[in-house]
Amino acid sequence: MPKILDADYPDDRFYDMDNQVWYAAEPDGAVRAGFTPWAVGLMGDVLVFTPKRTGQEVEKDRWIAMVEGGKWVGAARAGFDGVVLGHNERLVDRPELLMQDAFGEGWMMRLRPARDVWRDGLVTGEAIGPAFDAWLLTGAYKDRTA
Repeated sequence: MPKILDADYPDDRFYDMDNQVWYAAEPDGAVRAGFTPWAVGLMGDVLVFTPKRTGQEVEKDRWIAMVEGGKWVGAARAGFDGVVLGHNERLVDRPELLMQDAFGEGWMMRLRPARDVWRDGLVTGEAIGPAFDAWLLTGAYKDRTA
């Protein structure tokens, strides 16, 4: 399991480095999504989580949820096209779960990918650490706005 800035990143997940969102394939073909601990750390205290509604279509690099934190307000952006199957109700009531357990209880959405190739462009396994380091060096996260 790769360690990135003191957080273990499960190597069974797929990571969208540009958007700092992870994806976990589920047995029924759905994909569970959440923010990486690094992204959550930039937000400060997470105050509000507002997901896109169930049944709505999502487009790659467009918003799937809005998050308001003490240091950042912005969007969780999709890594692929699909449809929202649902969201984490507990996260709406307790947005601090993002900070407490980003890879577990702090998951955000369940999505149904539009195509079987949803993993294309995402990073997994041993490639996570080097991909994160390369992305961090670009400084792209400094320009990200909602």
